[in-house]
This record gives sequence, C-alpha cells and structure tokens, in this order.
Amino acid sequence: MTDTLTEAWIAPPTPEATAEDLAAIRATVLDYFEGWFDADTERMRRALHPALAKRSFAQDIERTPAVSSVTAEQMVRWTADGHGRARGRASRAVEISVVDVAGTIATVVVRSEAYLEYLHLVATPDGWRIVNALWRYADGHGPAR
Repeated sequence: MTDTLTEAWIAPPTPEATAEDLAAIRATVLDYFEGWFDADTERMRRALHPALAKRSFAQDIERTPAVSSVTAEQMVRWTADGHGRARGRASRAVEISVVDVAGTIATVVVRSEAYLEYLHLVATPDGWRIVNALWRYADGHGPAR
C-alpha cells in the first residue's frame, strides 16, 4: 500500500516546452538585452525577477579575484542611467540558446558582441523572469586584465 502523503509530493512528468514557452523565454531575454542597450527601464524591469542575483567573477581595485553581485533594482537604475548604451553601439546582435526548459524553469546562454551570460529563468504568474545571471565581458571587451 502506498503512502498518500508521499504520493501527493511526487511530481507528474514535466511537459515538453511549447513553442509559446520558447518564444516567451526569448522575448524576456531580448527585453533584458535590448532594454539595457536602449536604456529602457520598462523592458529591463519586465525581464527581471525582483529577487535577481546577477554575478560576475572579476577583480577588485587591487586585482584580487572577487565575485561581484548586482540586484534587480541596481540593474534598473543603471539602465535608466544609460550604462548599457555604450555597449550596444556596434553590433546589437544577440545569440540566444535555450539550453533546457523543465516546466517552470529554464537555462539560457546568451552571446552578444559585448557580453556572455548564463541565465536562469522562472515562469511566474506575470511571465518568464530572469532570476539568476552569471556573466562576463566577451573577448575584446571590458577592462584590460
């Protein structure tokens, strides 16, 4: 005999991602990148989960390796200040690779001229949102090491 409580916690098989899911994930990523390049805070805010954890592995002022963290509110503020406009001047091409979608979570790799980002998205009642981001400058961009 099976335990009813245990059965209640067994998740059903995860459905395959639909074309609508993939389009919505891509639209969220484009809101994030194009919002950054265009200083469009509405698009940036729409793309980000309020609990965003955006990180990069970099160096501090003394060139000591460090992990830098950014919040959703910092990203929105920097977007409003136009920090992304300088990075979006040349090629605005964004290559989006949806690596995996498992129900309400997704992993995406994004390559642009200036950035390489690994993103985790979550499906919320308001749509797909970026909840985790790990990034670095693309080769030839960012500060000299």
